[in-house]
Amino acid sequence: MSPWPKPRIAPPDPAAYDARQAEIAAAIASGPRGAVYGPLAVWLRRPELAATAQALGAHCRYDTCLPARLSELAIITIARIWSAEFEWYAHKPVALAAGVAPETVEAIRTGRPPVFALDDERIVHAFTHAAHVDRQVPDALFAEARAVLGEDAVVDLVGILGYYSLISLTLNIFHVSPPDDHAPELPPLP
Repeated sequence: MSPWPKPRIAPPDPAAYDARQAEIAAAIASGPRGAVYGPLAVWLRRPELAATAQALGAHCRYDTCLPARLSELAIITIARIWSAEFEWYAHKPVALAAGVAPETVEAIRTGRPPVFALDDERIVHAFTHAAHVDRQVPDALFAEARAVLGEDAVVDLVGILGYYSLISLTLNIFHVSPPDDHAPELPPLP
């Protein structure tokens, strides 16, 4: 039996794609993602949403000025805040491969405050947490982020936060889950 709730809306059947869906699916599959899955598959029901979101996602995932280590730290922090299991499943290994410390990943997973050796990681985590939990970033934290990361990186970070919030919202509302053979990893937050 699956540990996951039944999906609320199934992605369109690739055999039944209309011309625009097929075009967008081909564009997604030929890029760095390599396949259409997760929220992009659901968004293909609305081809222009999928096209627009995949373009934004391609920038936020692959083309920001942030190093992958910081982008992935922000993404797994968002996944944890939203308790988005698919996002966690998809990005935990990427975060580890990008250099996020295993102890940091585990602290985020369990809802404990991570201890950071690097200021840039501490700032990205605090900025991400403040933006999502408090719905605002305090002036002092914003100034620190600008000083340590740079203005362009702060702009890219906010883009990542917005995009991956949309991803997490989509995953949670439509019950897009990891494969059945993957056990839930995110315990309820305190």
